[in-house]
Formats: sequence, structure tokens, C-alpha cells
Amino acid sequence: MADLVPPSGRVHWIGTGMSTGSGLGLVCEATPTTLWGRTAGKAEARLAELGIAHAAETRAFGLGALAGELAAGDVVVSMLPASEHPALARLAVEHGAHFVCSSYLGPGIQEQAAAAGARGTVLLTEVGLDPGIDHLLAHELVRKALAVTGRRAATARFTSYCGSNPAVANDFRYRFSWAPRGVLTALLSPARLIEDGEERSVARPWEAVTTRTVGEEDFEVYPNRDSVPFVDTYDFPGSWRLETFVRGTLRLAGWRDAWKPVFAEIVDGDDARITELAAELSARYPTTAADHDRVVMSVRLEVETADGASWSGEYVLDAVGDDREAATPRLVSVPLACAILDTVAGRVPPGLHQAAREPETVRRWLEYLDKHGIAVGYRGAPA
Repeated sequence: MADLVPPSGRVHWIGTGMSTGSGLGLVCEATPTTLWGRTAGKAEARLAELGIAHAAETRAFGLGALAGELAAGDVVVSMLPASEHPALARLAVEHGAHFVCSSYLGPGIQEQAAAAGARGTVLLTEVGLDPGIDHLLAHELVRKALAVTGRRAATARFTSYCGSNPAVANDFRYRFSWAPRGVLTALLSPARLIEDGEERSVARPWEAVTTRTVGEEDFEVYPNRDSVPFVDTYDFPGSWRLETFVRGTLRLAGWRDAWKPVFAEIVDGDDARITELAAELSARYPTTAADHDRVVMSVRLEVETADGASWSGEYVLDAVGDDREAATPRLVSVPLACAILDTVAGRVPPGLHQAAREPETVRRWLEYLDKHGIAVGYRGAPA
């Protein structure tokens, strides 16, 4: 691993979509920033929408244009679709720049890990809402549990659910804000989890819906993606037998029944029909200026040792958007800003990372979120 390329202080934020929220303003306040959009006009419009007009330079994005301005130690932030991340990560590494994104770590970025480490550059991923805040909370739960139970043999149950839903329920139990086709295609992606002590695959996640009580309210939850690799990501000790380990999506009660016609269509529909259906549904159930979103996250861990000791804890985040900003872009962009500014400050070591895992860093990031109005509640045994 080479020494860290000294950060230059310059940030290139790529993308002006809805996830580019108020966290961009926090970055602009702290360090010189360029916002790259499909056109410079779109970038300027996004700054104005966020109430930070002229806080950043603006550019029309293209890989060639970015390459012409990229210098060693700059930070490239990708808010583009996940398929675009690998090219940006590769470009950053080639120029000795650092790369940050809020999305899941994919093979295309992972392929750059060796080169990044050898050149002393940072690849920092999964630093948004989910993935992102959930990772921090999972690490804190494991730390708290180990402080009480130690590493002796135990049975553990871990669940992590998050969802962005309407603050006021409609008959469909959902409203579309962006990427409606992505919402539908995600339902066709199989999930893998640990249940009853065994790995299990679920071809159709909606067929594995269960009820989750958060506070005094019931929600519907289902597994999402492949949960199993996160056992290592969260540093679960090998002495724990995992009875349950699942990461998934949280929806309002009644969602499964409301969506039954959708499930029937996407199972039999081809790509063209799914695209058409997504457009129909997003037109029928849009998020309008009068609607606010609500993000609920519940991350829970229960541990029972072989000699009878037990520990349990849960973190809950429950945030509603307002007239200034929707909850979802705020909850994605503020933790992203924290990660960017840590990278600018030279606090992130070179190489590939998924959010933060060191206790001191996790606590500092959670303090940053709290300072900027993202409050996470804890209930359970102290540690």
C-alpha cells in the first residue's frame, strides 16, 4: 500500500439528480467545489434549487472534460447511476485522485482496488443512507454487544431494514419520486439471507414479506440483495452462530396487498412492458410538491451467549421531509458530505472502503449527522 496522495482540497461532484441534496451545500461551504451536470445550466439550476447559487463552479460533464481538469489529490464524487461509477473510479485512480460514492460497492469499482492502493488513492463507497448510515449503526451495535458479552460462543440475530415511503399513506402505499423502473426491477432481483441458522435464497422478495414493529407502528419488510457478505463487513465474530442475518426494505403496512397486481405483471412482463408499467405507475402515483416523504430505518441486534447472558439493542431513524427538502436526498447527501470532507482532510487511508468501520470514525460520523439534524434513536441495553 502506497502512502496517501495528499488531498488537494478540490471536489468534483458529478451529477445533479434528486439525491444531490443539502449535503452538497456542506461541501461547498468547506472546500472549493465544482458541480458537473449534463449541462452547466442544469448544474446552476440545481445549486439555485438548493438555495446555494454560485456556491460552486459549474461544468458540463464528460469524461474528457473532467480528465482535463482533474489533478492529483482531487476528490471525484459520483452521483451518477451505478453503471457509471467504474469509469469515474478508473479515471480518478489514473489521475491520482480520490473517489467517493454513496452506492453499493460493485465489481467495476472493486477491480480498481489494487491500483488505488498501489497509487495511494482512496475508493470510498456506501456512504449514503442505505447503504451508509445503516453500516455505521450496525458497527455500533456489534461494538456495544461485544463490550458486554465478549467473544464467547453466542447465538445472534441481526436485521436491518430501511425504506422511503409517503409520509401520508395513499391507497398504493407508495409514491414514485425518481427511478420508477429501478423500483420494479429491484423486486425481480433475488435475495440471499440467513434464516434459522441457514443461508437461504429468495427468488421473489415480495414472497418473503414479514411484519416489523418499529416503535409502536407495524411495517412490512422483505429481504433485499445479498445480505451474507455483510457478515464480514460488520466484523461479526466467528464465535457467534448467526440464527438470522438480513438486510432489507421497509414498506408501509398494506403494501403487499396493494402491489399484488404489480407483482403479477412484472413476473410475466418483458423489459418493454416493465418500462411501460413503471411510467404508468409513476404517473398515477407521483410525489408532488404537496407530498412529503418519510424515511424509516431500523437496525437491530440480539445476542445470547451459551452460558445464558443476553444483550439486545436497536437503532431507529424516522425522518419526514418538509417544504425545504425531502428527507431522502438529505439523508443520502449529508453522510456523503461527511465522507467527502473526511477524504479532503486526509483522514481516510488509501485503498477500498465501505463506509466507516473504526469505532472512533463511526462515532465521529454519527456526531456529524446529529449536528446536521439527522437524529438516530437508540433503545436497548447500555454498553
